[in-house]
Amino acid sequence: MFLTGSSFIRLGCRLVLAAVAASLLGCSTFDDATQKMANALTLYKPEVIQGNFVSREQVQALQPGMTRLQVREILGTPLVTSLFHADRWDYVFTLKRQGVEPQQYHLTTWFSGDALSRIEGDEMPSETEFVERISPKHKVKVPELEATDAQLARFPDSNKQPAEPVLTDVVPAAPGAYPPLEGGS
Repeated sequence: MFLTGSSFIRLGCRLVLAAVAASLLGCSTFDDATQKMANALTLYKPEVIQGNFVSREQVQALQPGMTRLQVREILGTPLVTSLFHADRWDYVFTLKRQGVEPQQYHLTTWFSGDALSRIEGDEMPSETEFVERISPKHKVKVPELEATDAQLARFPDSNKQPAEPVLTDVVPAAPGAYPPLEGGS
């Protein structure tokens, strides 16, 4: 039997493929190698952050009877408000990052008129716990957010009233009569 050029090339390719397949089937690290290659070829998954994070410290600062403005100053603008439920604000926060387990938190504030009446929701993490959850590989020290008495002493107390009122501008007395708006009457 005589092999032509194209038949010889096809036979050679088949033999090479069979040899590669046989060597890979016998290799115990095939799964590890393919897993590493798949991880290297994984597409980038962007971070998805929605809503506004509410910490345990912020929730603890809320008191029944606070106005809507005070609640908004502490928690920020709610993610969900409804015309049909004007007495309810929902704060929802979700975080999806590559390499970190997805996180979702929900907090609902209820109002009676303009006053905060109750709070319902998930157990919120502290700011330090949240930072540790989103950066498990790197231990990040969260700075202390309270000023010491020595630091506060450097700033003047804005609540103190001056002993005597200081008049800086003298306001002229109002004229007895005003000129007419239009010329000649």
